[in-house]
Parts: sequence; structure tokens; C-alpha cells
Amino acid sequence: MTPAIDLRGVTKRFLTPSGGVYTALRDLNLTVQAGEFCAVVGPTGCGKSTTLALISGLEPASEGEVEVLGKPVRGIAEQIGYVFQTDAVFPWKTVLDNVAAGPRYHGRPTSEARSTAREWISRVGLSGFEDRYPYQLSGGMRKRVALAQSLINEPRILLMDEPFSALDVQTRSLMENELLSLWANTRASVVFVTHDLEEAIALADRVFVISAGPGTVKANYPVPLTRPRN
Repeated sequence: MTPAIDLRGVTKRFLTPSGGVYTALRDLNLTVQAGEFCAVVGPTGCGKSTTLALISGLEPASEGEVEVLGKPVRGIAEQIGYVFQTDAVFPWKTVLDNVAAGPRYHGRPTSEARSTAREWISRVGLSGFEDRYPYQLSGGMRKRVALAQSLINEPRILLMDEPFSALDVQTRSLMENELLSLWANTRASVVFVTHDLEEAIALADRVFVISAGPGTVKANYPVPLTRPRN
């Protein structure tokens, strides 16, 4: 079976302001199967976010191969959703129009996009907040909007860069459970970056451990636990 994500021998270098070269990743190998939920853990600066940027096509690899859904990544990859650490909602748009933005961008009529957006707003538990603006929402509610923004486009791959790190413990736990519930219905392939090993084990089918920079995958561990996990 063709993997959903396949990175082989990937190295990523950046030019520094002084004209030098910084190697963020070196000879990294990472494979995610269709429908698999994988977590990536490692110390700050090890290249976890850079790995997501390579998968999404936001950054090209300096060496090695990056394939998504069986095709080499050349530019921004399609069928990928991305949830960032910071809020990526439009502050001037309501919850409804934030969630409907993706379908509208892809050419769906406004009425159809809004109808689908209402369904997703309900799925993430925000019914009744359609006309609110981001500044009127709590951090957890804004994360629910971000999830709906990504999942409404029915991505086959979902990339998540420490999405819950700024939330309090209780809200974070609620959002983790919400994410697993939504994922169970979509079965997208997920790459979830976190500093928190406990969070990784609670969520993932497999955990990749990346070494300090230049980052490379030192090990990957299957999580042989049934869900739900407490």
C-alpha cells in the first residue's frame, strides 16, 4: 500500500543572516500510512515544524525525497489541512465566515459553503456562536474554529503544529478528545507535533522521536493501546 506520507533521506538547510548555512534536518526518514495518527516529539529547535513545512510543500527539501499521496511534493501540496500553534483565524470574519472560507476559496457558492460550515460548527460544539468574532471567543473555542476550518475541506492529510500548547490543562484535554472524535469520522492521516510525550501517547498510533538539531528520526514507537485512553 502506498503511504500517505513518505520522507526518505531528507535534509533541509537554511541560509543564515550572516551568510552561513544552518542544517535543520539531516537524513530524516518518516513514513505515515493512510488513516494513521502519528505524533512527532523532540526538543525545541530539532526541526519538527520544518518537517511539517516539507510535507505541506511550504518549504522544499535540500536533499532527499518527499512524497505525499504517492506523488513528489513540488510546491503547495493539495488535500492537506494545517492547524498551527497560533490562531490562524481571520479576525475580521465571524465564526461562520471563517469556517466557510475554505469552500468559498475552492469556488463553492456562498449559500452552499455556509450551509456546510454550519454543519462543521455544530460538529465542533460551537452551535450558537456562528455570528461571533474571534476576539469574542476563548482560546479553546478559537481552536475549535481552526479545526473546523481545516476539516471542512475534507483533507486526506492533517498537519498539526503544537495546536493545543497554549491551552490550560482542562481545555487541552477536552480538545484532544474532540480531535480524536473528529478524526475517527474522517480517518485522515495525521502528523501531530508536540513537546509533550504524554499527549503523544494519548493521541497517536505511532510516536516518532526526533533528535536535537540537525534533526533526524532516532526511533519510532507503536502505541499498542486501545482507544479511548485515560
